[in-house]
Amino acid sequence: MARQERAERTRNTILDAAAAVFDEHGFNGASLSDILAKAGVTKGALYFHFSSKEDLAHALVSEQFIVGQALPSDPPTGIQTAIDLCHDMANSLLGSVRVRASIRLVIETGTFADPAPDAYTGWIEIVRNYMVAAQERGDLKADLDPYVIARWVIASFTGIQISSQVLSGRQDIHERVTEMWRIALPGLVPPRRVARFVPSGTAGFGAKDIA
Repeated sequence: MARQERAERTRNTILDAAAAVFDEHGFNGASLSDILAKAGVTKGALYFHFSSKEDLAHALVSEQFIVGQALPSDPPTGIQTAIDLCHDMANSLLGSVRVRASIRLVIETGTFADPAPDAYTGWIEIVRNYMVAAQERGDLKADLDPYVIARWVIASFTGIQISSQVLSGRQDIHERVTEMWRIALPGLVPPRRVARFVPSGTAGFGAKDIA
């Protein structure tokens, strides 16, 4: 068990170092020598866990799906869950270098040989399921396509977090996410139901909960 624990600690050390380097330099600008120096491990230790820089990148891309695990996975999910997911991701972008690196790697898809579009399609499918549940309850307008709305949500959040990074170092990201949903809700939700939803997030997923 002690050997397994040491191996897991080493793997996490490498992932943290790779995340910091990818977050700062992107995939093309990062080098394995920079990652090794940051991690303080040998090349052999790195290659024991990861076969290449690309393998490291894919491992980090998968990290973003940890976000949202605290959100409800059983009904009732819906539009508020999608709102809270965006705020939870915003918190993670502010607090987790792994998530920041993961998002940057996905946005820079195509900069490594085998990029991971599954990250986009995965998030779209998650939000689509929320929208299907919302439409079944009458919270999403009947003439809207849940998949189209989910695709718009993910695209909009991606654009918002990039502009927030450029303009404020993401310090205003929760305000921008709240603004996005405040503008969107009247177009998505029947008028009599709009007041049910909280654009700033609920259930502990707002800006006040940043560690």
